[in-house]
Amino acid sequence: MREGYPRPMMVRENWTNLDGLWNFLFDDENVGEKERWNEKFPEGTQKIRVPFSYETKLSGIGDETFHPVVWYEREIDGSASGKRKILHFEGVDYTAKVWVNGCFAGMHVGAYARFSLDITDYMSEGTNRITVRAEDSASCAQPRGKQRWKSENFGCWYVQTTGIWKSVWLEEVPRSYIERLKITPDIDNEKAVFEIKLNRKPQKPCQVSVRVVLDGAEIATHSQQASTEYIAFEIKTADGNAPWQTAVWTPEDPKLYDVEIALSDGKEKDEVASYFGMRKISIEGGRVLLNHRPLYQRLILDQGYWEESHLTPPSEEALVKDIDLVLAAGYNGVRKHQKVEDERFLYWCDRKGLLVWCEMPSAYIFQDDAAEQFTNQWMEIVRQNYSHPCIVTWTAFNESWGIERVYTNRHQQKFTEGIYHLTKAFDPMRPVIVNDGWEHTVSDILTLHDYEELGDVLTERYCDKDAVMECGIPFNRDRYAMAKGYSYQGQPVLISEYGGIAFRSEKGWGYGNQVADEKTFLERFRNITQAIKSLSWCVGFCYTQVTDVQQEVNGLYTMRREPKVNMEEIRKINLS
Repeated sequence: MREGYPRPMMVRENWTNLDGLWNFLFDDENVGEKERWNEKFPEGTQKIRVPFSYETKLSGIGDETFHPVVWYEREIDGSASGKRKILHFEGVDYTAKVWVNGCFAGMHVGAYARFSLDITDYMSEGTNRITVRAEDSASCAQPRGKQRWKSENFGCWYVQTTGIWKSVWLEEVPRSYIERLKITPDIDNEKAVFEIKLNRKPQKPCQVSVRVVLDGAEIATHSQQASTEYIAFEIKTADGNAPWQTAVWTPEDPKLYDVEIALSDGKEKDEVASYFGMRKISIEGGRVLLNHRPLYQRLILDQGYWEESHLTPPSEEALVKDIDLVLAAGYNGVRKHQKVEDERFLYWCDRKGLLVWCEMPSAYIFQDDAAEQFTNQWMEIVRQNYSHPCIVTWTAFNESWGIERVYTNRHQQKFTEGIYHLTKAFDPMRPVIVNDGWEHTVSDILTLHDYEELGDVLTERYCDKDAVMECGIPFNRDRYAMAKGYSYQGQPVLISEYGGIAFRSEKGWGYGNQVADEKTFLERFRNITQAIKSLSWCVGFCYTQVTDVQQEVNGLYTMRREPKVNMEEIRKINLS
């Protein structure tokens, strides 16, 4: 991957990073469009450092009050190159409208997925202006994740994120170019399935050439003509010179195949670099299997939050550091909670072998607008991140957020079924969890949340698996494993939230009683973790959480990534 490139799954040489200082304005009266700020930006603007939202210190503004409409502007060079100019936004919260030289170029709704605009026809020679209007709201119908909808933080909801919060970049491509790339591993047949979408149907047949490399050695090549915008083919991954002919991806040995793809019409050529991992996630006999071997998942909840930049990582190095901290503590995966992380995080998880559960940020009411927005944005997220081998699970809902009455309400139950089947239609190879925590309808894995602080209580509570799974009997106070009308079908079961221990000296909250010292922390951590690991039917766990997040101070690390306890002891407990 080119250093700093925002989209590691499809890398091109010719690109320009547009992060940095932009002109910025609040538009609390919502007059910007009426006054045509897209044509002439008002005088006396502030400066903001993109990609950090105005609520953060690193943006240069640091105003945590809610402003529903914000505007951005910056100049870019429009020197003639004969190439198409594609403007990419990795994430804008929530509704974005974009103008180039005063002309409307396009819009996008949703905070957590990339969108791209071909702005070639609006560009001119010399200096060009890009203007962005971002509108957010306090609506609980929009998928917002852990962003508060009140004026102050409360519970486990934190300062909102408004406007541009991920990288912005410009890319030059030929008239016919590769728009999407989907790579599906098939280890049983030792092949990878490629699906490519071009930006348009070629005016005349193009040549597609592919080269696959493993550890610097060429494994396979492929070439074919393309006369439509949709191209599909298979490439064998077996290396006849290797004792194990296909190199599989595992957390212990995350082998990746590098890919070079070229599209040529005889005059112009589009070249992209990518990669893939050969691995298979399957379910059999109540177990999750990785490459046909049982996979015990030692996960930790990761909200991806930083003190001075909130949801935006301060740097790519910060992402790598978080992965290294997780691995050093003896975990083999993260449940990325209520956030779709910067794709460079997924790249480094692919490289370092860290498993990832990809989770949809929640809405908080159930009605038509919420259902429509959720569905559209979830499928954008699944499509965008599909080819990353580190992602082993899709998690659509969490703790009945946005589907509050799913236990008995058939409309909400049918909605979860629809999301499950839609996800499986696009990606049949990964498990889908419908409602992480409790009240499952259809789900490939059943997950339970339990913040009990005594190990022996956990052992007693879960000693009878059948009783825990029986519909109509709460497994934890007033929570049920299955929604009413559904029954346990032998799926794998995982305790996907537990722990959340906080120190008594810290300002904020954790789960259960706060502890006085490190010795007490480690004793409690050991007891509850071993209680879960002793359950023969449980296929893994997820501890809450990696770091503190504002008022929630139950991380193993502070928000500055300072360890609160001896991480070697945590590692020993996790791996024992």
